[in-house]
Amino acid sequence: MRKNPLTPNRPGVFMQMKPPFSRSSRLSPLLLTLLAFILFVSVLYAHNLLFISRQHPHPSGESHHFNSSPDVHHSSHIPERVIRRRQEAVPFAVGRTQEGCDVFSGSWVRDEAARPLYEESECPYIQPQLTCQEHGRPEKEYQHWRWQPEGCDLPKFNASLMLETLRGKRMMFVGDSLNRGQYVSMVCLLHRLIPPEAKSMETFGSLTVFTAKNYNATIEFYWAPFLLESNSDDAVVHRITDRIVRKGSINKHGRNWKGADIIVFNTYLWWMTGSKMKILLGSFDDKVKDIARMSTDDAYRMAMKSMLKWVKQNMDPNNTRVFFTSMSPSHTKSVEWGGRAEGNCYNETRPIEDWTYDWGGEAERGIMRVIGQVFGKSKVPITFLNITRLSGYRKDAHTAIYKKQWNPLTPQQLANPASYADCVHWCLPGLQDTWNELLFAKLFYP
Repeated sequence: MRKNPLTPNRPGVFMQMKPPFSRSSRLSPLLLTLLAFILFVSVLYAHNLLFISRQHPHPSGESHHFNSSPDVHHSSHIPERVIRRRQEAVPFAVGRTQEGCDVFSGSWVRDEAARPLYEESECPYIQPQLTCQEHGRPEKEYQHWRWQPEGCDLPKFNASLMLETLRGKRMMFVGDSLNRGQYVSMVCLLHRLIPPEAKSMETFGSLTVFTAKNYNATIEFYWAPFLLESNSDDAVVHRITDRIVRKGSINKHGRNWKGADIIVFNTYLWWMTGSKMKILLGSFDDKVKDIARMSTDDAYRMAMKSMLKWVKQNMDPNNTRVFFTSMSPSHTKSVEWGGRAEGNCYNETRPIEDWTYDWGGEAERGIMRVIGQVFGKSKVPITFLNITRLSGYRKDAHTAIYKKQWNPLTPQQLANPASYADCVHWCLPGLQDTWNELLFAKLFYP
């Protein structure tokens, strides 16, 4: 990350500046010290901002990498305004992002030297749905791509800084299996610094807890695919086609999130039913259930408002941070990027090279509009991690057929691997490590 010369290197220390006075000016050392201190404080607090991030148009259409395109639908509805904190510093910040740098707009570049950030075999916490090498993927090309923002750099992920920051604290990921993948990625990025006897991973129903004992810290995942209470809340048995969400029920899960210092929310995939959502107006315990039908956009808007209300009531903006991760793209139809009509992510080994590629249809754009509308009207300090566009290029990074298959495959499936390829979830190590690099950047350099 390129630093502004005024960016503090550590609390109370800043790089020397030449005073804006001529040599003939006669000022006492005390006055110069006072002026320098005033300048330092004003710059420090002027840049403590939380962004609801948006994509900036790429300045040119030429690149041999894979660039974000201008006028993207998924980003055009993210509010442009900046939510300013009052006078307090942004919690956990150690610096700031270079002015004008949009870390979500950039290119995928090959990096054989520094990628992957860890080896699959080194991290015992990756669930078998994501261990692609163990399950026979014949190449590792998907592991060697690094996200390069346009005109600036991402700060290098610093596991020591993250663990020290989490000392005595709770970090929690809340959402569906895609957020669980990001959670596991974070654990894999950190656990090597912790001795075997000083770390553990335990699951208690919907809650999974990784404990770093020497730091008195936990990194947790809570299964809540809709954030609101639903009939899909069982952490194991939740593959329910006829999904029902209970209105105004976020506290059912939210009571388990209280006390977290950093929360990363996501919710998207489970809302995509292809029809109107069923909304429970009463209780799941009612003998006769009062169920209304609502458009996906309206139902999702209801959930977003509930989430923001919960954050306002339960998260102290002076001491805590809240993030929301945008939609994770799937790649189920290769015709969308110029491939075969019957193909999907199976056998894909390179990112999409057309930088004008725009993932998603009207349903996905509707969800993004809702996010922009709800967040744009809210004053709740929440940082939007816009991973949708950059992940949309990564048709190569899905688990496809290289994962544990929970059900026996039929002869017909075995004869046509594309028919059972998982083009939703992502191999680890891989793309979701980049999501955590972006989270790291926004946590420490807002």
